[in-house]
Amino acid sequence: MLGGQSVQRTSLSSFARLFLCKDTKALSTLQRSSLVEKSRQKPHQRMSTLDDALKRSDYDSDPMLKACGISIARNLTQIEGRILQAPKLKAGNDEEFVPQKGRWNLARKKLIRTCSVTRWAVVNFSARCDARGLVRDLTRIAIAMGIQEIEDPHGDAIEESPAVRRAPASRRVDEMFAQLKSKLPGQPKFLLCLLPARKNCEIYGPWKRKCLAEVGIFTQCLAPPPRVNDQYLINVLLKINAKLDGLNTLLQGELPPAPAVLPIVGKVPTIILGMDVSHGQPGQSDRPSIAAVVNSRKWPLISKYRATVHTQSPKLETMSSLFKPRGKEDDGLIRESLIDFYNSTGNRKPDQVIIFRDGVSESQFTDVINIELEQIIQACKFLDEKWEPKFTVIVAQKNHHTRFFQTGCPDNVPPGTVVDKEVCHPKNFDFYMCAHAGMIGTSRLTHYHVLHDEIGFTADELQEFVHSLSYVYQRSTTAISVVAPIMYAHLAAAQVGTFVKLEDMSAGSIPVPELPRLHENVRSSMFFC
Repeated sequence: MLGGQSVQRTSLSSFARLFLCKDTKALSTLQRSSLVEKSRQKPHQRMSTLDDALKRSDYDSDPMLKACGISIARNLTQIEGRILQAPKLKAGNDEEFVPQKGRWNLARKKLIRTCSVTRWAVVNFSARCDARGLVRDLTRIAIAMGIQEIEDPHGDAIEESPAVRRAPASRRVDEMFAQLKSKLPGQPKFLLCLLPARKNCEIYGPWKRKCLAEVGIFTQCLAPPPRVNDQYLINVLLKINAKLDGLNTLLQGELPPAPAVLPIVGKVPTIILGMDVSHGQPGQSDRPSIAAVVNSRKWPLISKYRATVHTQSPKLETMSSLFKPRGKEDDGLIRESLIDFYNSTGNRKPDQVIIFRDGVSESQFTDVINIELEQIIQACKFLDEKWEPKFTVIVAQKNHHTRFFQTGCPDNVPPGTVVDKEVCHPKNFDFYMCAHAGMIGTSRLTHYHVLHDEIGFTADELQEFVHSLSYVYQRSTTAISVVAPIMYAHLAAAQVGTFVKLEDMSAGSIPVPELPRLHENVRSSMFFC
């Protein structure tokens, strides 16, 4: 936007001074939705837009490009890719199936490992819905999906008092817990929380903090739509089952005997780490960043994870708290992950460590190896000086402008598409992968860079492994666009970040304020699902 203009004449030339005014405030939910809607283009529409832009630009007539000997091709580059077959999944009753086009349906299937839903209650923060009917239908669907150990909730939904509906969110949460204490015979294990608004509900953060950090109660929040169908309830139950220590589906190769589908990971104790740093929105430059690490647990499973979250300096992408020695103790993120793996895997230390890192640009690759990997190695040595696991470090990039189209087909590239030639680095180990089914707009493939590999994956082995990790996401019945550990790290950082209003914290405060620690009852769970 042009904010002002002044023109001053001199004897030599004329020049204009332009002032660019930038609005650094975050977009509202409505503005974001409008922007996304207008930027969605189907593959054939995007191809047409690119072709038109090339014709209008007329790069061949540009004198600067001519002088430098640079020419721009008028056609898209033709490359070859390959399509990986979807991995076989396993549901309850030993049922095996192969997802079709990156999707599957659990409507007539049982969950492979079901939780027990006991000592639970429903709370309603002024949501307009039939709470009793919702619970009845949720119980019906749960039993159909194999969750047999599900009790009736304690009484009817506990309704928020009208007197506090306009009070601050933290007070509304405290008042609800006061009601719970007076009406329930003891502390519940699980709370189903009905919220009045689906997006940006002010109750969400304080409620999650109260349940997960202060009291130690599992909770599932939802803002029911006007018409609740079975598919909606199935999606809710997938989250509840994962949070309460269940598993919805597994890769066929995860279960004993020795997995044949993932031999390198299945035969040697291997921990998988997903790492991500979340920053403040535009206009929140002083907001502390949040670093999250998730780790796989109960090897040889690669579908179950635990998260640890810390704050760090604003806008700092390199993780600074992976290893934090304080005397004889280490308060870093990695120590908790390693100890959790050890305790959940029959007191076995991992011989292999596979690290998936999200959100770093190519200019920061050196920092990932020299700073972050070095911290992880130090954390291992701090626990056992003689321990020398093998490391593989992989960076996943989604923020790029490379797009792929099918020749002679208006649809997106199919799930499982891998490209590792011509548009990749001539020497480094990198590849593009589309694991998901692009239903809206043009699919953006994830660009994976292997920065360090002591384990010794072949290209085929690593691509199959990465592809499989896109099918273990417990929150949905679709393959996702990036490996599950990275997605979980992003979810954990986002959810724990709602516990406090980080934007109100001063950037000048030293040290950076820490987040509340999760209660021991929920610390090892997939609370972020």
